[in-house]
Amino acid sequence: MKIAVPRERAVGERRVALTPEAAAALVKAGLTVAVEHGAGEAASFSDQAYSAAGATIASDVAALCGEADVVLKVQRPIAEGGRHEVDLLREGSVLVGLLDALTQPDLVRRLAARRITAFGMEGVPRISRAQKMDALSSQANIAGYRAALIAAQALPKFFPMLMTAAGTVFAARVLVIGAGVAGLQAIATARRLGAQVWGYDVRPVVKEQVESLGAKFLAFDLGVSDAEDRGGYAKALSADASRKQQEMLAEKTKDFDVVITTAMVPGKRAPRLITKETVAAMRPGSVIVDLAAESGGNCELTTAGEVVVAHGVSIHGPVNLPASMPVHASQLYARNVTELLNAFVKNGALAIDLADEVIAGACVTHAGEVVNEAVKAAMATGTSA
Repeated sequence: MKIAVPRERAVGERRVALTPEAAAALVKAGLTVAVEHGAGEAASFSDQAYSAAGATIASDVAALCGEADVVLKVQRPIAEGGRHEVDLLREGSVLVGLLDALTQPDLVRRLAARRITAFGMEGVPRISRAQKMDALSSQANIAGYRAALIAAQALPKFFPMLMTAAGTVFAARVLVIGAGVAGLQAIATARRLGAQVWGYDVRPVVKEQVESLGAKFLAFDLGVSDAEDRGGYAKALSADASRKQQEMLAEKTKDFDVVITTAMVPGKRAPRLITKETVAAMRPGSVIVDLAAESGGNCELTTAGEVVVAHGVSIHGPVNLPASMPVHASQLYARNVTELLNAFVKNGALAIDLADEVIAGACVTHAGEVVNEAVKAAMATGTSA
């Protein structure tokens, strides 16, 4: 079986789907691995390292993908130079990547039309057996870490308390909204930097996790009894609960130097948590880092990929933060991908069992059909972009 790893073509993407270490493991397992020339260069993995791992290096991406049984990517396929990456794939082959299938109906239709068996890493279910395949968590961990560093660099104050001959500098006050993987890592990193940290999440069940990191938990009574879905993500709130949440956050955020927001709902627009009026009430010099910028932003004034300054508050809307740490991001992602491969490659051959919970969650298209129930529902209701 031939595994191909093309160079990522999305703007700003520095990760690669397979590291030399992961490639060596697949070669040892009897698979053939081919990597496009320079595919790992932006992540500091040379062609020589892949060759030493037993992979071959290819210069012609069309031939590389056209001959492969399985193509591994980080980002979803895109059009480049008048041709679409999907059209390079051999009909009947397998594609694995972060496809964002819930919001990409045109891509899903194209994959089905080409009879590609496509696995979206974002669809791997959050069950114990699939933890090693959970790319959303491995990459969100990096995003949370980087968010805290961005805030610390942008804030015109120290994070830790300092006692000097010139007087005492009090620790910065940081609020992290959303206590998923990214939020918990942001809390942990801000704590390590010495800040006073509070965490907030609509799911009261995460209170213990927040406090275990040394932070305090900000609790609001929104009158919501069931705020968590089956996958462990926060559910979208009703209009009344959302308005109440905005009002309560507005009352609290003005007391903080830094607000890091991480609230997202898979396949939907990010919840609006911080209004422009809330920003106006914050102290000049305060910093907001909005990790939901790519899905609409948790802050009303966020612009994806930019830093906006309003009322003296800087609002950062970083995009694709995992790509800013491509070495470790690629290492973690490669382990996730390799584990998923193990779920549908048996004895060197494809063994795709759609009755398997992991396969059913991640598989988007197969044999010319859209087979993922969540993706089909999004396409049928028009909730996908």
